[in-house]
Amino acid sequence: MILLQQMIVLFILMIAGAICRMTGLMDDKISKGMSGLVINLASPCFIITAGMNKGEIISNKQLITCVISVIIVYAAMILIAMVLPYILRLEKRQFGTYRVMTLFSNIGFMGFPIISATYGSVGLLYAAFFNFGFNILFYTYGIQIARSGSETEGETYKFSFKSLINPGIVAVIVALTLYLTHVLVPEPIANAVTYLGNLTVPLSMMVIGYSLGGTKWKTLLKDYKLLIFTIIKLIIIPLIGIPVAKLFISDSILIGVIQIMIATPVASMCAMLAQYYGGDEETATRTIALTTLLSVVTIPLVGWMVL
Repeated sequence: MILLQQMIVLFILMIAGAICRMTGLMDDKISKGMSGLVINLASPCFIITAGMNKGEIISNKQLITCVISVIIVYAAMILIAMVLPYILRLEKRQFGTYRVMTLFSNIGFMGFPIISATYGSVGLLYAAFFNFGFNILFYTYGIQIARSGSETEGETYKFSFKSLINPGIVAVIVALTLYLTHVLVPEPIANAVTYLGNLTVPLSMMVIGYSLGGTKWKTLLKDYKLLIFTIIKLIIIPLIGIPVAKLFISDSILIGVIQIMIATPVASMCAMLAQYYGGDEETATRTIALTTLLSVVTIPLVGWMVL
């Protein structure tokens, strides 16, 4: 019930973003600027606030369990992403795009707000580790599979550690350091970071709502393979994965975080990868829109069924 209530709140914020699009209060430039604020400022501060909270203690065993869970979850998602294009009988040129969409979910824009509201700072700290894994995979393996079957497939991609240094990764490191060292952050600084972090939820949801407001839903719903993929991504994978995870993990908060992490919609960055590396950008954009809208219903539904 709590998860459903939070999704309703987020959905209302998305509607506000869509209304801003229709009334002209937001345009592409404003939406892009708000996205930049979330990615580079608000969301990192959101993560850091979890490290500053000393009210709840996570044991070293819990942290290790979380790290192992992140590795296993992403390893399982990589395997699913490898076989899913064959199950859907996709064209070769679509393999990379669908594999990227299977592997990468919208952790930052939707995962963090839902987890923070549902599981508090402990859940947010767990989610930060998933974000760490997301970034490492996105800038390494994600780019490699995005290029498969694309026009740039024959080009050589050189990995650079600089690509991994971004505000999200830095925030995870800072949050973990603060949490483990028990450094007392001065109250004015802590309050300022908290206020900035609180911008994450309304700004991110309004940006998503703005994006959904420009979607042509009639043409989107005619692609049956996309619809099948959406069902697999949002419902089948969580329904199978969470009961399996519960066999090995006793931490209910970690289980809840894993459920949300794998049940969130396709990450918006997938469209950017498809665009830059010559993949199926149109399909990626449409899938992001469809999974985002349906996740408002599927996330609490799956949570009710498996948690």
